[in-house]
Order: sequence, then structure tokens, then C-alpha cells
Amino acid sequence: MNYGGYFDVDNKIERIKELENITSEPNFWNDNSKVENIMGELNNLKEIVHNNKELKEIIESNLEMLELIEDEEDLKEEIINSLDELKNKIDNLELYTLLGMEYDKNNCILELHSGAGGTEACDWTNMLYRMYLRYMEKHNFKVEVISYLEGEETGIKSVSLKVSGPYAYGYLKCEKGVHRLVRLSPFDANNKRHTSFASVDVIPEFKEVSDVKIEDKDLKIDVYRSSGAGGQHINTTDSAVRITHLPTKIVVSCQNQRSQIQNREEAMEMLKSKLKLLEIEKRNKEINDVKGENLNIEFGSQIRSYVMHPYSLVKDHRTGYETSNVIKVLDGEIDEFIKSYLKLNAGK
Repeated sequence: MNYGGYFDVDNKIERIKELENITSEPNFWNDNSKVENIMGELNNLKEIVHNNKELKEIIESNLEMLELIEDEEDLKEEIINSLDELKNKIDNLELYTLLGMEYDKNNCILELHSGAGGTEACDWTNMLYRMYLRYMEKHNFKVEVISYLEGEETGIKSVSLKVSGPYAYGYLKCEKGVHRLVRLSPFDANNKRHTSFASVDVIPEFKEVSDVKIEDKDLKIDVYRSSGAGGQHINTTDSAVRITHLPTKIVVSCQNQRSQIQNREEAMEMLKSKLKLLEIEKRNKEINDVKGENLNIEFGSQIRSYVMHPYSLVKDHRTGYETSNVIKVLDGEIDEFIKSYLKLNAGK
């Protein structure tokens, strides 16, 4: 992985100028999609340049004070107090250097699916749904519910979210896999311990998917009435669309648009993104097979356990990072899990 790109401030300043010129073009603000992409990149680049400048100033100031410390003993305390601030800024810079893969900057689709276990699994999926919403709220990501399927009794059977913001895919790709919950079931009259599973899939939003060709004969298209429990953006008419790609068994659905045609178009875009990602992962696997690398991040692998009984523990099985504060994690505090995963895979 190329870490140097993050700190190449001169190139980023040039890119900021280019983007600012684009924003001054006639009719720029008429294209909402273009505005969202350009302004997202522009704000992100400005933040990076600002952080670099601020960090440089802090370091230079501390170096100047160190030269005077022999004569001014009270400067020691001022330097010590600035170390925590310096550490936090360096940590934030380090995190950006870990987001250097090709599609890390992109928006993404986050999908949650309940595993076997009926009510237990659906309730667990709902807990994960809340966890990710809290995480995305704290990081100022824009979230749109694309499809939402309630559990038969409670919770969520499946839900798809479009997540927009700088590096949405880079952060959330770390969550891809199977999440396991162990707890005393609130649905069990005997108060027995239960284990539940839910899977998380994350697909980058590709800028261009026109190169993905799909034959009509390979599609099974169903129209249904949405459940309407996913929030105010969920449409409750009979216009929800589910598309099954028969050769790969990939299923996508969309119900947030007002018409069946719009839902079908958005579902097709999601399908093309999934097929494109599938091809990329296949190509990477072939490369890694040649190189002799053994990757353990395939979809379907159990990546994290959340234990609420007989003790409290959340442990990531890929990185070994763990914490005993389960409630805090389920409230959206998953940054350390994401950071430890990014560090583990740096340079791969």
C-alpha cells in the first residue's frame, strides 16, 4: 500500500483547485449526483490539507519549545499537555493512510441478512442495524434505506442501505462477514443462552458499471409490496422489485423509489455492482493463488463474536482485537475494530 499519497499535500492542493474550478462551471449545481461526488471529494481533500498543516504547526511548535526547555522549566508541562492532541491527530492521519485501495473512497451498499434461528436471528440483525446506524450518524454518513424486510415476529430479516460519504466503502468493508451473538434470550421463557448469526455484505458503488453485461434470460424479476418499516423513505405500494441473477444466485431488491421502473433501474445498478465486485474478487483470488497468499476474509466467514453471557466480550477473530464493553460497541463504537482490521491488511 502506498502511504505517501496521503501526505502528498501539493498534489492535493492542485486537485482542490481543479475541483473548485468545476464548481464554478455553469449548470454545475443542476446535477445532484455530480454535486454530491465533487463536493464530497473537495471537502475531504480540504480536511486532509488542513490536518497536515495543523499537525506540522504543532510539531514545529513543540520542537521550538524543546530548544528552550533547559532555560524554561515550566515549558515541560505545556509540551506534555500538547502530546495527547498530537497523538490524536497522528492517529487520524494514520487511519487515512490505511484507506488507499482503489475503491475505498466510494460510497457503498451495506446489506444485513439474518441467519438461521428465526426470531433470535431477526432480533440480532435489528441490533446490528441499529449499531451501524449509530456508527454512520457519528461519522456524518448519509444513509438511505433501499430495501427492508421485517422478520415474521420481530426484528429484521434483511435490509439494504446506501451509505454516502468520503471513504464509506473503505471503512465499512471491514465489517463484511458473519457476526455471532451469544446471550440469554429475551424470547426464551426458560431464559436459556442462545447463539444467533447475521451476515454483513458491503459493495462499493462503482462510478461506471456499463461494462457489466447481463442477459435478460439470466434474470428472474419479481414485484411485491414493501413492508414499509424501514423509515420514511420506504415506499409501501406494489412497486418494490426483486431481481435474481440465476447463474450466480445473487438477489437484489429495491423499494425506496416511487415507481416500479425506478426501483428496477436501481436494483439493476446494485446487481451490476455486485457482479463487478464478484469479478474483481475472483481476479484478486487468482493473483493471490499465484502469489501463494491465503486470505481469510471471504464472505461467509465468522469475523466477530459478541458475547453477553456468561461474560461480556466482543472479539474480532481476524485481528484479535477485543473489548469487554459490549453495550458501547452495540451503540456504534466500532472504530477500533475497523482500525485494527485496516492495520492488519495494510500493504496486502
